[in-house]
Amino acid sequence: MRGAIEKLDKAEYDVCVIGAGVNGASAAQHLAGAGYSVILVEKGDYGSGSSSRSSRLLHCGLRYLAPGASMFEFARHPSRLRNAMRMAKLAMEARRQLVLTAPERVRPLNFHFPIWKESIYRPWQVKLGLGLLASMASTDVPLRQRMISPQAARSLPLVGGLRDWDRLQSIGAFTEYQFEWPERLCVDAVLDAERLGATVRNYTAATKLTRRNEAWEIELTDADAGGTATIQTKLVFNMAGIWIDKVNGASGAPRPRKVLGTKGIHIMVQLPPECADNGIVTFNRKNEPLYCIPWRGMHYFGPTETIYEGNLDEIRAEDEEVDGLLAEGNHLLPGLKLKRSDILFTWAGVRPLSYDPALPMGKRSRDVHDLEASGMPGVFAMTAGPVMTHRSAGVEIVELVQRRLKAARPVRAVDYGARKFPENQNSPPVVNDWADAKITDLVYAAQQEHATSLVDLMFRRVGVGWTRTMGFHSADKAAEAVAGIYGWDAARTKKEAEAYRNYLMRLHAVRSE
Repeated sequence: MRGAIEKLDKAEYDVCVIGAGVNGASAAQHLAGAGYSVILVEKGDYGSGSSSRSSRLLHCGLRYLAPGASMFEFARHPSRLRNAMRMAKLAMEARRQLVLTAPERVRPLNFHFPIWKESIYRPWQVKLGLGLLASMASTDVPLRQRMISPQAARSLPLVGGLRDWDRLQSIGAFTEYQFEWPERLCVDAVLDAERLGATVRNYTAATKLTRRNEAWEIELTDADAGGTATIQTKLVFNMAGIWIDKVNGASGAPRPRKVLGTKGIHIMVQLPPECADNGIVTFNRKNEPLYCIPWRGMHYFGPTETIYEGNLDEIRAEDEEVDGLLAEGNHLLPGLKLKRSDILFTWAGVRPLSYDPALPMGKRSRDVHDLEASGMPGVFAMTAGPVMTHRSAGVEIVELVQRRLKAARPVRAVDYGARKFPENQNSPPVVNDWADAKITDLVYAAQQEHATSLVDLMFRRVGVGWTRTMGFHSADKAAEAVAGIYGWDAARTKKEAEAYRNYLMRLHAVRSE
């Protein structure tokens, strides 16, 4: 569907967006809607990086209001309090917008914040934080916050299994939302950007950036076919997430560091069915955030948080990290007695936080960096942009461009709605244990949605990759269903299915049995 890259040679654009995670996709969508000529390029598949490997929560923003080790942190650093309030407000606005405009892509959960005597926050602090968030919420998507006594909480599913009831002081409860699923939000935005006139290309890397005559020449390389093209653009938005510094380096000179990557892993397990739709948010024994979150009849624990400086293209949960997270899960809910053999699969991602020497674990507030002072006029980079506020990120970028360029095309409304597959109730499901993805959906995505591999289809087009079996035993059936569309012969079809299974075993620790 991309066509030969050579056809783009010498093409001119107002804006080139590099990186099609959820924030890059939103930027392209909003810029195209605002009347600018836009090209969006991604070196892998759309939404295949950090956007796909988060905790999958449409956070209400409570974590932004956590000052750190002491309540005096905000008093000592007023700018951090301002950033925290700004990000919390953006989170609540994003929460409402996504719930109302794309209800198919989110689902509500009952979340619980337990507070023990030794917890770093007191019940009044949690109540205050939830109250602040509730004041930012709308009546049509309320937070439904409340404080629950230990006596009243003892009979609640999942919560009743918490540790140390003799030291439990109170439980903050509220309605949280979950993305179903973030990669599809990204694909939806990319396809809408294309509808609005943007040129969109996955598996296309920006390999060289050269400044010429008040514009940028960007060499693009097709990762599959190997061909190249050079385009010209007035402005560049580096939305490459954890690869931002590498993209800036393609300009041929050393550039100041902008990104600090912190790694988080998750483990998926099967809990009793009565725990469905109930989750827990707390802190582990290192005072780092710890969640137990429901997902499609299962639950997952996570995340972890460590500095990551390894291979950005092969991020996986290591055995030591899994053991540590499993121990924290058993400490939180001791009655579960979880073992390694109970883990269905794992995943890991790296957060593209803003690099700040004063903050060893990175700065979490979303920043757009003007790189002119770094010798790259007309180039901007966004760091620490969470999935939940990707739409406001797109709006912010449009406002920035409008101060520099006048759009030549008509303004058109972006479509925030979920892109739906054609109805076909007679089609069998791709996997037997999850009926929401049908073979006809897989075929339609192969025909219409820029997927080039079975991994693209199963994870980022129909969501089978995030089911209990991750589609391990359905890979052959799925590959055969789309073989005719891609022109795969029998050997290539078998190879594609094997590649999918190897991907699951390598990056998600799925066992072949």
